[in-house]
Amino acid sequence: MSRQLVPDQDNPYIEIGRLIDQQSYRRERRKLHFDNVVIDLVKRSDGEWVVGEVKKSSKAWQSARMQLAFYLYKLREIGIEARGELFFPEERRRVAVVLNPELEEELKGVIQGIQAIIRESKAPPAKRVGYCKNCGYREFCWS
Repeated sequence: MSRQLVPDQDNPYIEIGRLIDQQSYRRERRKLHFDNVVIDLVKRSDGEWVVGEVKKSSKAWQSARMQLAFYLYKLREIGIEARGELFFPEERRRVAVVLNPELEEELKGVIQGIQAIIRESKAPPAKRVGYCKNCGYREFCWS
């Protein structure tokens, strides 16, 4: 986001994710946009706000957990307390995410690490990992 880079919107995995997002959980209130955040699902449950993120699979659930933690953190900054849920429709699975003090500290550490990378004059050297073959940003790293 700091360099205004966006993933390849024609990447088949991005398109599959978009389709899953559009087809899943249609009855829930959808899409909340603020700052640089787009929340997939917003609903009230038992008197509290629940925000959700829809993912194709739980393969990268830790990354998804941190993404949702960031959304909860941004909401808290503007005075909205909420809890989160990760939705994996193809697995028929949900994972609760609560921004407790431990997760908030972990998130702040990740944010500091990202900010340190942003301050660098050039990107760190590319390092191939298992997700590279499906990543919508692949061309930026390997071109």
